Amino acid sequence: MHMYWLYGIIVALIVLGVFYISIYNALIHLRQKVQEAWSGIEVQLKRRHDLIPALLDVVKAYANHERLLLEKVATERTQLAAGTSQTFGDRAQSEAALGEHLKSVIAVAEAYPDLKANQNFLNLQQQLSETEDQISAARRIYNANVSLFNTKIQSFPASLVAGLQRIVTCEFFGTEL
Repeated sequence: MHMYWLYGIIVALIVLGVFYISIYNALIHLRQKVQEAWSGIEVQLKRRHDLIPALLDVVKAYANHERLLLEKVATERTQLAAGTSQTFGDRAQSEAALGEHLKSVIAVAEAYPDLKANQNFLNLQQQLSETEDQISAARRIYNANVSLFNTKIQSFPASLVAGLQRIVTCEFFGTEL
């Protein structure tokens, strides 16, 4: 009779172990999806950072007195491209500010008819617009993965496994870049 109890306990422990491992693996899978989605954002942000110097050079030729704005954008781009050790939230805010300053650069360009007609400027503006769209799409994918991951972590019984393994929720990437 005691042997059945022992077998029952062993079977229960095996079932719990398999259950624990499957939940842990699901959490790791979701975390990988979040990291993969973040990589997609990083690619687009790098593309945007790479376009900025060419855009600034074209605008500088036409808008010499707008130098402060152009220097500010160049400085922000350099700091962000250098990958300084910012927190995730700070990085998102810095990228959003850079996006707003880029809109200002485009607005400055509107004041110069020759610049608006410049093929190089138009090409850069088109590429920048496409990149901004791709950043938005990558951000949506990232935030969807973060939502799935955070929901899983906060749901029972995965919350127990996440707590034991010190797996924490991820931050969403802001709506404005």
